[in-house]
This record gives sequence, structure tokens and C-alpha cells, in this order.
Amino acid sequence: MKIRSTASAVAMTAALALVVSACGGGGGGKKSAGNAEAPASQFNAGVTQIVNPSDKVGGTLHMGMPGDFDSVDPGDMYYGYAWNFARLYTRALTMFKPVPGEEGLKLVGDLAEDLGKSSDGGKTWTYKLRKGVKFEDGTPVTSKDVKYGVARSLDKEVLPSGPTYFNDWLDVGSYTGPYKMKGKLDDLKAIETPDDQTIVFHLKKAYGGFDYFAMLPQTAPVPEAKDTGSKYKEHPVATGPYMFKSHELGKRIELVKNPQWDPATDPNRKQLNDSVEVLLGQNEDDLDQRLLSGKIDVKVNSTGVAANARKTVLTEDKRKQYSDSAPIDRTWFTNLNSDVPPLDNIHCRKAVLYAADRSAIQGVYGGPEAGGDIALSLMPAKMTGYQKIDPYGVEASPTGNVDKAKEELKACGQPNGFSTTISFRNERAAEKQTAEALQQSLARAGIKLEVKGFPQGDYFRLYAGKPDFAKKNGLGLMVYGWGADYPEGFGFFQQIVDSRVIRSAGNTNLGVKDPEIDKLIDQAAAEQDATKRNAIWAQVDAKVMDDAFILPYVWAHGLFYRPPTLKNVFVSQNWGMYEFLTLSTQ
Repeated sequence: MKIRSTASAVAMTAALALVVSACGGGGGGKKSAGNAEAPASQFNAGVTQIVNPSDKVGGTLHMGMPGDFDSVDPGDMYYGYAWNFARLYTRALTMFKPVPGEEGLKLVGDLAEDLGKSSDGGKTWTYKLRKGVKFEDGTPVTSKDVKYGVARSLDKEVLPSGPTYFNDWLDVGSYTGPYKMKGKLDDLKAIETPDDQTIVFHLKKAYGGFDYFAMLPQTAPVPEAKDTGSKYKEHPVATGPYMFKSHELGKRIELVKNPQWDPATDPNRKQLNDSVEVLLGQNEDDLDQRLLSGKIDVKVNSTGVAANARKTVLTEDKRKQYSDSAPIDRTWFTNLNSDVPPLDNIHCRKAVLYAADRSAIQGVYGGPEAGGDIALSLMPAKMTGYQKIDPYGVEASPTGNVDKAKEELKACGQPNGFSTTISFRNERAAEKQTAEALQQSLARAGIKLEVKGFPQGDYFRLYAGKPDFAKKNGLGLMVYGWGADYPEGFGFFQQIVDSRVIRSAGNTNLGVKDPEIDKLIDQAAAEQDATKRNAIWAQVDAKVMDDAFILPYVWAHGLFYRPPTLKNVFVSQNWGMYEFLTLSTQ
């Protein structure tokens, strides 16, 4: 069983019992009835309840982030915080309810009136769009705009960063996207638009969880006439309550109210802020200090405050009372690249897994209260279907087992160890410290690591996620982490361990290549019985660990800080961070 800090365990137990109603659409006035509320000055209050509820209108929501988004183009993004942020200006077909507690894991219609209707044994899915939705220029949104949005996301050369679910599951035939097949959108037979309010998806094979795919930002409508390909990120055309006023790439984003947004068409959002400002490319420690001093309202990332600020927040009661620590469906891990010798040998990979000091890395992320629990396998223990395994004896030896590592090195023909490079994202202090911790612990077995950082925004597009670059530059280990796209085994595993999703760039699978794993994924996706399906995901977890393609070390907690002036704050059970849609300052 997963061990949590007492405060987190109490909070999550309360979450399981909490059922709350959705925040209503638009306007100011009295606070919404039915939403759970919590006092502002209480540790973990935001894990299960709304802190500082308010429907007052006005002011600017000030956000800041270290580094940059991978993109703000809804068809080209994959960071969870980017998906969270995108809902301020886009609307996908479905969405998770923006409410605290377990109710926040429920899918509801967004651009669509309701969830999809399946037919043909789960191979065909139909959605009806809400009437009256408009783009920021007043043009009505139609089903063809949704089809175009999905179609453009299929081109992974122009838009490499998004997930490949639609590429993998839609029956696209020879269609490769509108950039190479300009003017031939009708050739995409996998998506039909029989009228302006209806869109129909045809899959290669049945999948009962397609409503999760419909939640992806790739289903946000894009007007074909306004599409500028890779430059669309400079000004995505809005359908949500806010729209882009300015976007200084890598520096600053300003959103303002979208005058064409109609709350009557959108029961899940409000338009409380006059504007939203995001400062990009900030030094993380400086950003945390600005957050703690109230100079910004919210930090845009998936894990909260960094190591230095964590110490302040957890040790000073005046800070801790405004923070939330929540277990999330995320694992911090490092990929082992089998394209880089000698890691093409399973015994050399296992040597790494045995030698690693996971407790040191747990400390990097903030320890058991703020950072998370030591991971025994890849699958987060919080996820439905988790089955405990510990193939590398981590519980007994959390600092590593050097003797076992040396045995594996002998078995792979490297008795004196070997040298390779470990990569990390520059803007993430914890990743740099993780790389350095691994450098120290692996050296005990004779494995020497050169530590090398790369920009966060292009980590997958140009560096670690580009197989040719990773192989040529000898990136044997790649520091990484993954949160479930949605709270089900497929939403956690498929994009990081299915070898068939690997492409020329923009990968999230950084080298797991085992046909047996691919077969298990197909079996789980096709299985209709939840108990049997979860058992297969447990087999996937075990096979990944046996292959030693991935070194997991922490099942994550986030430690998030909310200035006392921030309103409508809670941790989304889906996003594992603060829900951006509801935040305001008045």
C-alpha cells in the first residue's frame, strides 16, 4: 500500500466522500451555492474544497512560469499545465468538471452538448455541438472547424508535440493532414460532418474511452482560413472566455475578455477576470519568491514550488497555511535509451536500476510530505488497478543495491562500468538535481554520467524526444516524468510505453520498444470488463520494469502555494494542480 503523509491521507480520504456541484456559468453576484468552501488559512484546504470562493468581476490574474509552454496551439501541446491553461481560450468537445474532489474526474460536454454516443460496437462516436458558439471574430463554430482542428493535429512534422491518439486510432487511411493535402479535408473519411452541429468519428477498432480523446485540446475548433501552421501558436483563435491580446514568444502572454463568448453556451466557465497575464522564461527560485510575496497569483507548472521554496513553505506556519500537498497520478522517472550502447543490453539497464539511490531523489523533490513516495514501479500507486510489485528490492534498499548493480554489469560485459550522458530540462531545478544525484549514486558501481541540460520548451521536439539527436549525442539516460492524460491505465501508459507511437520528433515514449508490451496495450484497450482491464495494465507495469527501459523513483505529490488574495482555488483531481479556469483575484 502506498504510504502518504498523515495530512495528505486525511485530505484524500475526505476527497473520496465529497461530491460537489459544478460552478455555474458567467456573471457576478453571490457565490455559487452547493460548492464546498474552505478557510483560506488552512494547510491542504484546497485539496478537497474551494478556498476563497467569489463571483466578483474585475482585476488581472497574474501568472508566471519557468521556461515556456511547449506550445499554446491546441493541436501542438502536451504539458498538462498547457492543457489546463488552454481551456481559458479554447473549448474541446468534452472536459473534466472544474470542481474539487472526485467529482472533478467526471467528464461532461464542453463544445459538445453531452458525451458521445457510440455505435458499431464502439468503433463510431457521434457528438452534437452546442448552438450559438462563436470564434472571437463572431464567426459561428461548426463541426467542420472541429474536424479541421483534429485533422491538422495529425501532421506530426508541422505540429509534433501533441499526443498521437488520433493518429493511432482514427481510420485515417492515407490522409496525412491539411498541410500536405491542402484543400482535401473531405478525404479524411474517418471524421464526418453531416451537418454544422454533428461530428462523427470512425475508429480502426473499438475503444470505449473515446470521450477521453474528445477531451484533448486537439478537438478545439480551428478556422481553416486563420490557420498559419506552426505559427498558429502566436495567436490561436479563441472560443473560450478569453482571447489573446498579445503574445511575445518566450516572454509574455496577455489574455483579455472574449466579447463573443456567451455564458449561455458554456455552463462550465465564468469570465471573472478582466485579463490574464503570464510571464514566461522566469528563473524558478525568483518566481517562487514572487509567489510567496504575492507579486504573482499563481505559478504555471505541474508540481508547484521548487526545492528551495518548499523548505520555506513547510517550515514556516505563516506560509504552510496557504499551501496544498496532493498525491497525483504522476511518476518521476528516467528513461534508459536502448539506442545508445551499452544500454542496448538489458543487464546494463538493470545495473542502473539497482544502483540508483531513490531516497536521494525523493529528497530532491521535497521528501515524503511535499515531494511524494518512493516509487517501486512505473504505475502510480494512486491509480485504479495498481498492483504492488517491487522487482528491484527498492523497499528494502531505497538507497540502491551496488552489489546487485555490479553483478548486472558483469552480465552485460561491462565489469568496470561504462560512461554515458544524462539529460534534463534546464528550467527544472529538481531535474538537474536528480541528474546530479544519479551521477553520484551510479558512480558507486562504476557508471559515469555526463550531465547535460536542454530547454524545456523543445526537450521533446528537438532533443530527448528526437531519436536521431538522442542517439547521435549519446543521451543514454533522459530525466523525465509523466502524469496520466486521464485517470485510466490507457491514459497513463500508452503514450510512454507503446513503441508504435515513436516518430521522428516530439516523442513522449523515449525508447520503450517491446512488442509484448504493445500486445498487452491492445488487449487492455479492447477489454470491456474493468477488473480484467486493470489486471492487464498491472501486467504492462510489470513488463516495463522487467525490461528495465525506465527507472522510476518518485510517485509525485505537488506542493502548491496560493497567496491569501487568490480566489476560487482548489486542486483539480484530474490535473493534479490548481484548476486555472476558476481562479480570480477580486
